[in-house]
Amino acid sequence: MNVEDIKRVLIVGAGTMGQQIASVCAIHGMEVSLNDVNSKALEKGLEGIRDLCGFFVKSGKISEEESTAAIARIALSDSLEEAARDADIVSESVPEDPSLKGKVFSRLNRCCPEHVLFTTNTSTLMPSMFAGETGRPDRFAALHFHDVRISTIVDVMPHSGTSRETIERVRDFAIRIGQAPIVMERESPGYVFNFMLSNLFESALTLAANGVASVEDIDRSWMGVTHMPTGPFGIMDSVGLQTVWKITDFWARKLNQPQKIKNADFVKGYVDENRLGVKTGEGFYRYPKPRYRDPDFLKSHRPV
Repeated sequence: MNVEDIKRVLIVGAGTMGQQIASVCAIHGMEVSLNDVNSKALEKGLEGIRDLCGFFVKSGKISEEESTAAIARIALSDSLEEAARDADIVSESVPEDPSLKGKVFSRLNRCCPEHVLFTTNTSTLMPSMFAGETGRPDRFAALHFHDVRISTIVDVMPHSGTSRETIERVRDFAIRIGQAPIVMERESPGYVFNFMLSNLFESALTLAANGVASVEDIDRSWMGVTHMPTGPFGIMDSVGLQTVWKITDFWARKLNQPQKIKNADFVKGYVDENRLGVKTGEGFYRYPKPRYRDPDFLKSHRPV
């Protein structure tokens, strides 16, 4: 299959990243089927896509006409079997659980035509963890997107069984939808950017979980020295604390390291209170006006 033959994209998972990937694909002329087991998640997903397309219009990246046309190319479906019937490529964005991802791909293998390429948008897991469950490991790789509002970088990460043809097709597909692919030579947790980012998160969580410094002071230190607009905890709020917790907890249990477990438990306290970050209006900060955006945030406000 040539990249020109890819016309229909199936997005599995209507969360934040599923919405972003669906929007990018539709804007670049693809017919998109957005699938989720939860009909309310699909409705919320379409609302998020409209907002995202509106953002692209306001930023001058697309016109109103292109936004309207893109949204019209997106169909919602809560039936995986129906959504898979006419797909040419699959992008999976379900929660960060290798067992769940394996089950999803096993179902997809039973209902997708043989030519369909499978890709996962997993943030920190490796495709080899569930490649066998896909039933077509040679046609399976990771295609990982960042926040499409600010970046066109995508990671293409094969596992040892991914065919060279699949790597080339996935890379070409990424270019076709306006992205800048980084093709990795081998598997590595977190790809390139996320590998660096996850180490920043771990360092920040370790400092906070051990009571070394407050969340605000840790962010203040990072922002004040690097001149970045957001610190690690502000970034985590943007990512979503449930996602941060799932990833942190998975590796903590897998590696059985006490500090990683302590870090995961620290984040879990926020998750248990439904303080999930930007999307719920509160995480480490309150939104829409988090403290780190105050002009005087870099000044110390804590008594000595």
